[in-house]
Amino acid sequence: MSQLKILSIPEQIAAHLRGEIASGRWGGNMPGRTELAKQFEVGITSVEAALRLLEREGLLAPQGVGRVRRIATATLSNDKRRLRIAILTYEPSTLNEGIVSDVVHALRQAGHDAFFARASLLELGMNVKRVSRLVDKTEADAWIVCSAPREITEWFSSQARPAFALFGRRRGVPIASVGPDKSSAVAEATRRLLGYGHQKIVCLVRPDRRLPMPGAPERAFLAELTAHGITPGPYHLPDWDDGIEGFQSRLESLFQVTPPTALIVDELMMVVATLQFLARKRLLVPGDVSLVSTDSDSAYKWCRPMIAHVSWDHLPILRRTVGWASNIAREKKDRRETHTRAEFVVGGTIGPVKR
Repeated sequence: MSQLKILSIPEQIAAHLRGEIASGRWGGNMPGRTELAKQFEVGITSVEAALRLLEREGLLAPQGVGRVRRIATATLSNDKRRLRIAILTYEPSTLNEGIVSDVVHALRQAGHDAFFARASLLELGMNVKRVSRLVDKTEADAWIVCSAPREITEWFSSQARPAFALFGRRRGVPIASVGPDKSSAVAEATRRLLGYGHQKIVCLVRPDRRLPMPGAPERAFLAELTAHGITPGPYHLPDWDDGIEGFQSRLESLFQVTPPTALIVDELMMVVATLQFLARKRLLVPGDVSLVSTDSDSAYKWCRPMIAHVSWDHLPILRRTVGWASNIAREKKDRRETHTRAEFVVGGTIGPVKR
């Protein structure tokens, strides 16, 4: 479920202006904010906020106090400036969901031809050679790879064709990227659970989050256990085969011998699967098992009790992605690694250990 469809007035104005710039309506300079305010029948303050958004994206450039802004890119209606951007998703179900869908919409509004690749990373087996063959057969000027493991991200960073990492294992890789920094939020969630007396805490994340070594949020989880006198091991960050059967099998095995009192899981689909599994076992949340998600989804706030989760603002991620495309369209190199802020939302699915 998308969190980006309801935009503020400045964001709505900015979205409209992106499309007008892309269509080539104005050449050289933008109209002044007073003129635009009359056109949109809104306040000058809202127009100014919208223009500043476009400045941060690189579409507009200031020319001094009291002067109109300059359009920083040649019109995207020119074929040389209109990018064909292929998007390689993690799995097929990502195509029409959440932030990825909003990224596609924003890129198209900015005048680019954004489209999904014929296969996902999961369908390609996370195999670099198969990804390479797909890229070679796809007519694209640039690529966005979503939630990719480090090996895939590194491969894209070594190619001449511009690429952008949306989430995934990207820290320290020389590739333009964006994603939330969830480490402190995950650490806070772990401290909350420990404060409630939980010792048997299990974190379930996909293999690419654990291999070849745990990612930053997972390391923050393990470090918090260590700081509280718990020696972390495979029980706390268990291995499992990616996919539905692998996840269900791991849940079954966890609750056979030493049932965890708290679970930290990643994506929405894994949260739903976990809740259904616990209900089948007649285990209550949080009475028997506390539950935390490291994902951000508006669906969590619709639950009663609200699911404890890690949350972040999607708009900076959207702006950074569109800004990267604008830089590439202007033939400007962009390999900036960007991290946005995340926070832990307590919710009602965590509580004291059952005595």
